Amino acid sequence: MSSAAISHPALSWKKVKRIAPLGTILLLHVAFFWALESGLIHQATQAVPKEIFASFITPEKAPEPTPPKPQPAPPKTVAVVKKSITPPRPTPVVNNTPSESAISVPVAPPQPAQHEEAPAAPTPAPAPVAAPPQPRTITSGVEYIQPPDVKYPAVSKRMGEEGKAIIRVLINDKGRAERAEVQKSSGSSRLDDAARQAVLRALFKPYMEDGKALAVFAIVPINFQLSN
Repeated sequence: MSSAAISHPALSWKKVKRIAPLGTILLLHVAFFWALESGLIHQATQAVPKEIFASFITPEKAPEPTPPKPQPAPPKTVAVVKKSITPPRPTPVVNNTPSESAISVPVAPPQPAQHEEAPAAPTPAPAPVAAPPQPRTITSGVEYIQPPDVKYPAVSKRMGEEGKAIIRVLINDKGRAERAEVQKSSGSSRLDDAARQAVLRALFKPYMEDGKALAVFAIVPINFQLSN
């Protein structure tokens, strides 16, 4: 065999492979036209459903179980206690009718109690405490052991203040001045205070009456006068 004879079948196979797809396409077109003419495509389109509706159904919840009703409590059993009833004793019959042989004794009436409590005597009111007598005031007979040391105030000297102060002083039974007050002013408070302090520093003889020392009020004049 020659080489030309061997290559001829190979070329024929190549042509078949190229023509086969084209032949298949032609067969499909012929089958399509045949089906269109016979009405198979129209029937196929009517068999396919146009719209599909899908609905989801939600399962309903199962009803909750109803709780069981409480059972009524069983009735309590109460023990019945039988009380023993004691029959009453018969009352003895007393014959109040006096017999002929009975002796009646007279009943004496009740005597009032002899020992009666006497009413309490009223408590006597306490006697008022007598106030101690006030010392009397003397205007003469005043004697000094240490007379008043009067100090003239320096301010009153510079201002030329003068005057007479009357001091009422309480002298105890020891001859000492307990308190002093201005009975009549000199016209200057500085002079009055100086006179009162001088009288308080003084020492008096105790005032005697019937041989007994007494506390008295005395009037002491203090004179302030500047010498030229």
